[in-house]
Amino acid sequence: MPKDTGIGASTKRREDVRFLTGVGNYTDDVNIYGQAYVHFLRSDVAHGRIKNIDTSAASGMPGVVRIFTGADFEGVGGIPCGWQVTDRHGNPMQEPAHPVLAQGKVRHVGDPIAAIVAETLEEARDAAEAIELDIEELPAVVDMKAAVADGATKVHDDLDNNLCYDWGFVEENREAVDKAIKEAAHVTTLELVNNRLVANPMEPRVAVGDYNRADDMSTLYTTSQNPHVIRLLMGAFVLGIPEHKLRVVAPDVGGGFGTKIFHYAEEAFCTFAARQLKRAVKWTSSRSEAFMSDAHGRDHVTKIELALDKDNNFTAIRTETYANMGAYLSTFAPSVPTWLHGTLMAGNYKTPLIYVNVKAVFTNTVPVDAYRGAGRPEATFQLERVVDKAARELGVDPVALRRQNFITEFPYATPVAVEYDTGDYDATMDKLQEIADFAGFEARRKESEKRGKLRGLGINCYIEACGIAPSNLVGQLGARAGLYESATVRVNATGGITVMTGSHSHGQGHETSFPQVVAEMLGIDASMVEIVHGDTANTPMGMGTYGSRSIAVGGSAMVRATEKIINKAKKIASHLLEASEADIELKDGQFTVAGTDKSVAWGDVTLAAYVPHNYPLEDIEPGLEETAFYDPANFTYPSGAYACEVEVDPETGKVTVERFAAADDFGNIINPMIVSGQVHGGIAQGVGQALLENCAYDENGQLLSASYMDYAMPRADDVPFYQVDHSCQTPCTHNPLGVKGCGEAGAIGSPPAVINAVIDALHSGGHTHVEHINMPATPARVWAAMQK
Repeated sequence: MPKDTGIGASTKRREDVRFLTGVGNYTDDVNIYGQAYVHFLRSDVAHGRIKNIDTSAASGMPGVVRIFTGADFEGVGGIPCGWQVTDRHGNPMQEPAHPVLAQGKVRHVGDPIAAIVAETLEEARDAAEAIELDIEELPAVVDMKAAVADGATKVHDDLDNNLCYDWGFVEENREAVDKAIKEAAHVTTLELVNNRLVANPMEPRVAVGDYNRADDMSTLYTTSQNPHVIRLLMGAFVLGIPEHKLRVVAPDVGGGFGTKIFHYAEEAFCTFAARQLKRAVKWTSSRSEAFMSDAHGRDHVTKIELALDKDNNFTAIRTETYANMGAYLSTFAPSVPTWLHGTLMAGNYKTPLIYVNVKAVFTNTVPVDAYRGAGRPEATFQLERVVDKAARELGVDPVALRRQNFITEFPYATPVAVEYDTGDYDATMDKLQEIADFAGFEARRKESEKRGKLRGLGINCYIEACGIAPSNLVGQLGARAGLYESATVRVNATGGITVMTGSHSHGQGHETSFPQVVAEMLGIDASMVEIVHGDTANTPMGMGTYGSRSIAVGGSAMVRATEKIINKAKKIASHLLEASEADIELKDGQFTVAGTDKSVAWGDVTLAAYVPHNYPLEDIEPGLEETAFYDPANFTYPSGAYACEVEVDPETGKVTVERFAAADDFGNIINPMIVSGQVHGGIAQGVGQALLENCAYDENGQLLSASYMDYAMPRADDVPFYQVDHSCQTPCTHNPLGVKGCGEAGAIGSPPAVINAVIDALHSGGHTHVEHINMPATPARVWAAMQK
């Protein structure tokens, strides 16, 4: 086998051939003969009572096929939530209905009220303008603390209040944490905001519903990260379509970042309308629609306290967070500020006592759900900012304070219910100090001062939990789906292989990295392996791709299936070689008899599997195809240390990122080039959150940042060249590949590093009164902080 195609090789991404030459097959490229087009009439008020919808004039306009309203969905299920959280008193969360089209009330700007299906999109848009709406505008509630105050306007009239849940973790630690903080030698307190973000993948959401009357089969083509889950949720809970009569296809998907995990009303509508109209129905989101219909991310307001003893050892952490759910519960929304956030509050440190309180709140805003990192960036930002602030208050080096409190012995059971199996946080910090050139920082700072700029160095450490698992545990925590993964490995007669996986690729490079794993195991060239994904009709049931789970969980399922292939192939080879099966070895694509020169090639064995002339069929059935499901025993725990250097212009407050270094421990690496690319992309998104991006509403619930004119996405000149290293490998101990996941790390580790650097720069310029600046650290915010 060529050594440059297996595990550890930086092979070029094979999928990029079609992406870079414009021949990718995206959902908007799907066009079905006779299809109609849908345009959604959306609410332009954040909160209102629908008194009347008059569609009579619009229905008679040219090209209009039919106009649907909420009345057409009476008796049809609403959009389901996939995770139930139990509060600290043992009560289930408040879970309001989420209709496909608004029924009775609208609850956020962008809430769909009517769907106009027409022969052309332009005709649908024209008809939407002719619909007469009578909406009684109601007071909107946007601020989370105001939303849970006595007498606050309720987002959902049928709920007790706007509090979805009041969650405490670990509840039995609460009194001990309070006592430890009261008795601590030093307590650092920080109030901060994890700003609301809009994911903005390159490809907006698209849904094409089709219906075949001949076999009563519905098909949905959609921009999804997990087509099997969409089929399960939409079929079983919304439209009542049996799974064997519903096919979901997610072709090439141009980025997701979490926002394409969830089941959306538009998908359900297009599938429903196609059945009703007996013809295909297509919707393509505009970018403006995406801002007010895609699930948003983050939006936490937190107070965190860190207690230390007289020797600067961490003794306790207490956090109080308000987490915005928006107007409805998106698919995984309740789990993000709880089980994906609270369980990571230990970070890299051996803090003995931790208590996390989260109040999830309904507001008249777009629903909030997982965004790259999902809970882990929120936890890391809180923790790493308060640790940095503590170092300043104590007058100690921030690196030394972190090192003193690092976990050094593994496995390590944290006080927030998870167990880290491996890690070496000193090693990643050592590597960071090397690649970031800490030794040369003071010289660079002096050079910046000569140009009238303030230079700062910010560092942080992070740990992430990837591959959420196991299913029986998360089920006890409220998950309403399993979190296993699947793979079917089909070997063709001539030796080529097709791997059908439940994991979905939307930028991760599965079509390149997955074949490397199979090729390594079989000793063949990776070009002989093809990956099939994204179609529920020809892939085994899987949970999709999110949470950096694809190689750790999906890859492990693929390994298990390939192991079954090898075991059966050895049986066939033993008959061909007239040797004991126990003596058969597979190496470099050859089956050999141990201790002899007798061998048979991979292709000869695979041909024999389908032309079974040389072995007894009573012992071995023909064919060479195996399926495996893999349910992890634990999370995987990537970790690392990041450093950022910024320059601040004291006259304008503008922050420029000058240098960025990342030292990550991802366990074993399948394709180093792809891993580096994932880290690069994550850092760019983290820099965007730290300095540029902010989804803002006014007091009436109007979205102020609803286009790229008002929402500042990072551009090439906003980020520097990165120094990235992932040589500090402590392999995962409980999956067969020893991998940990890398897709979200950059977005987790970068925001605190950037803000820590900004604070350091301001302190170097004498602005020692500045203890914190909320993200995004815009020039206006930084300049205002300096003036105070």
